[in-house]
Amino acid sequence: MTGRIRQEDRECPLSTAIEYVGDWWTLLLLHDAFDGYTRFDEFQRNLGISSSMLTGRLRRLVADGFLERRPYQNRPVRHEYVLTELGRSLRPVVVTLAAWGNSRLPPEERRMILVDAESREEVEPIVVDAATGRRLDDADAYVFTAGPAAGPEMRERYTSDA
Repeated sequence: MTGRIRQEDRECPLSTAIEYVGDWWTLLLLHDAFDGYTRFDEFQRNLGISSSMLTGRLRRLVADGFLERRPYQNRPVRHEYVLTELGRSLRPVVVTLAAWGNSRLPPEERRMILVDAESREEVEPIVVDAATGRRLDDADAYVFTAGPAAGPEMRERYTSDA
C-alpha cells in the first residue's frame, strides 16, 4: 500500500496526524483519557475492546508520546496511563470532531453533548485563527500553501497564478 502513496501525501501534515490518531480505537482511548480514565481495566470495560487490542493501542500511544505509563501499585505491579502535554493538546481536535458528528444528528438523537462546566449550557465549538479570531471554515478566506520544508510535488500543488 505504501507504494501507492504520493510523495505530496507523505509530506502532508494531515497524513502525519492520521498516522498517529486516525485509528478508531486510538481516538476513543484518547476520549476516555480526556474523561479521566487511566487504568487498563477502565478502558477495557468502557470500550469493550479485547485485551490484546487495548495493549497494542496503549503501547503505541505511550511510544508516540500521547500517554505516559506510570506505576500505581507495586504488588502486583499495575500501571495507569496518563495524558502527556502532547496528548492533552489533542483535546480540542477530539471535541471539535465530536461536535461535528453531533451536528449531523437531530438534537434528540445526540447521546453526548459538550456543555459549559459551570452553566451546563450546551456549547458549539468552532475553529478560529488565533491572531484574528476569524472562523477558519471559509475556504475562500483561508487556503493552504507550500511551507518552507515542502518538496517539489507539494510546491507544485500549491503554486497559484494569482
